[in-house]
Amino acid sequence: MKRRRLLALVLAACSLALVAVACGGGDDGPSASGDTTGDSSGGKPTKGGTYRISTTQFNHTGGFDPTGEYLGTDLGLYSNLLVRTLVGYEHKSGADGNKVVPDLATDMGEVSEDGLTYTFTLKDGVKFSPPVNREVTSKDVVYAFERIGTEALVAQYGFYYTVIKGMAEFTAGDAKTISGIETPDDKTIKFTLTKPTGDFLFRLSMPAAGPIPEEVGKCFTKAGEYGRNVISSGPYMFEGSDKVDISSCETIKPAKGNDPTRRMMFVRNPNYDPSTDGTRPSYMDALEYTINTNPNDIFNKIEAGELEGEEESPPPRVLREYSTTSELKDRIHTEAGDRTWYITMNLTQPPFDDLHVRKAANLIMDKAGLQRAWGGPIRGDIAEHIVPNTMFNGDLDDYAPYGTENGAGDAAKAAEEMKLSKYDTNQDGKCDAPECSGVLFVNRNVPPWTDMEPVIEQSFAKLGIELNTREFEDAYPIIQDATRNVPLSAVPGWGKDYADASTFMVLFDSRSILPQGNVNYSLTGLTPALAKKYKISGTVANLPSVDADIDECNKLLDDERLTCWEELDKKLTEEIVPWIPYLDATNVDILGPAVTGYEYDQFSGTPAYSRVAVDPSKQK
Repeated sequence: MKRRRLLALVLAACSLALVAVACGGGDDGPSASGDTTGDSSGGKPTKGGTYRISTTQFNHTGGFDPTGEYLGTDLGLYSNLLVRTLVGYEHKSGADGNKVVPDLATDMGEVSEDGLTYTFTLKDGVKFSPPVNREVTSKDVVYAFERIGTEALVAQYGFYYTVIKGMAEFTAGDAKTISGIETPDDKTIKFTLTKPTGDFLFRLSMPAAGPIPEEVGKCFTKAGEYGRNVISSGPYMFEGSDKVDISSCETIKPAKGNDPTRRMMFVRNPNYDPSTDGTRPSYMDALEYTINTNPNDIFNKIEAGELEGEEESPPPRVLREYSTTSELKDRIHTEAGDRTWYITMNLTQPPFDDLHVRKAANLIMDKAGLQRAWGGPIRGDIAEHIVPNTMFNGDLDDYAPYGTENGAGDAAKAAEEMKLSKYDTNQDGKCDAPECSGVLFVNRNVPPWTDMEPVIEQSFAKLGIELNTREFEDAYPIIQDATRNVPLSAVPGWGKDYADASTFMVLFDSRSILPQGNVNYSLTGLTPALAKKYKISGTVANLPSVDADIDECNKLLDDERLTCWEELDKKLTEEIVPWIPYLDATNVDILGPAVTGYEYDQFSGTPAYSRVAVDPSKQK
């Protein structure tokens, strides 16, 4: 029998929602630290102090507007600090951190026998932060979904909610309301779906589904604008929110604590009632999140006690220091990241519009070299397929269709594959057509991405492909603009949205393609009509599609569901080949000496900021 450990338990519990009632409950392979909220540096978590973290760039994909934002780091900040959803998470590591539990709702809701309706009752006493200062109602949740259905706001994972009855009509402008969402009163909300959806509770846990007060949200009609003034329903808010004048749209100015070029400062929400929330201990008084473009300086400041943590990739020298120095070992935490780092190839752009080129690229890539650029095996195992092995509970651990014993690539096999390509005009195993020269390769301008560049360039050179490498400080918006027709990029990595492999398959669903804010970078499933609509050029006819496969898997539950996703992973890896996956990533966090409480949030793949703690007397 195949192993179905962590993920199967989560899905099995929530699959009951299709029968009677829903399940109940209260940017790193795994080498778990074993720590939970508690001792990290000889103390105990107590309330107070400012927890300070830094990064080289915020990398927002949607301006920090929860309607559109899709950056994992930001999802962690929302769910821990700012945005409460009907159901959420415990903000813990491991299996417990993947379980859906009540948050805004009093319980896990009532689900009809046919699995088409979900009804929730909101808790009393949950209030928005200043300057709104009123209780959250069911209508605030409805308004969040109306924003998701507003195309101009670019809800980057809005595809999760098209299953709600009437959402398509609302998005198309054919209806003024979403017929599948009803609010009989301020405490009750009912969702009606067009088909049973086994992971709907997981979808409701995403921050875009959290309440937004219309009196503020209506003032921001362009994608990302609301991100400067997110109104909190959680334990923290932006510094200066209480000074914002919401008497009219014209008087609203960005809160002091959110400067996207420099700093984000989160302070306690005075309207937060901890008795309504059993998942966020909220020890710290404030979280200061700053930009420092020098990654080495970030880690120097952590070691010196001038920072408590980072949202950054630790360089190899830091990993070696903390993993080998006895007095530092308790300050490095490594957890299962449920994340794949990959090089994405655009199926519309030469030479990657040729399947054989894409296969040859997988065969030639020196993945061991890329792993070393990240810091070695502590940063994760070499990835051989799309979905992290932890998501399949190890079922595909031995699946490696392009793998080599040392992970350094196989030049002979790559050459044989290249000979089958139309871009190898003399069948000598080299890409020699004009399209093989000056191929645009978009990358980030900080380590480890810059450290990967020589490995990637040299690997492609062995195939005869010459790359034109361009580095960008803010690279995500560039590759997410489908009209730019970027052929190749090592910018992206992908972590699960929730504990189901479907959250990786959305990256290959044609229905998730957007002109801006796009995450289907390979443009798998693109049709000529969609290309014309979004002004995407290149090879746009006869592109492979897995839309039907995705729909089939989404109908299933439990073991059948996992097996279906496994088979689709294999199909994508061998028959479509949109990626060069190279790292099945762990999450590594380096902590400062003043940290007295730490927990990893399995949902977001970030520190559980609602559970961290600091001793101010040890800060510098």
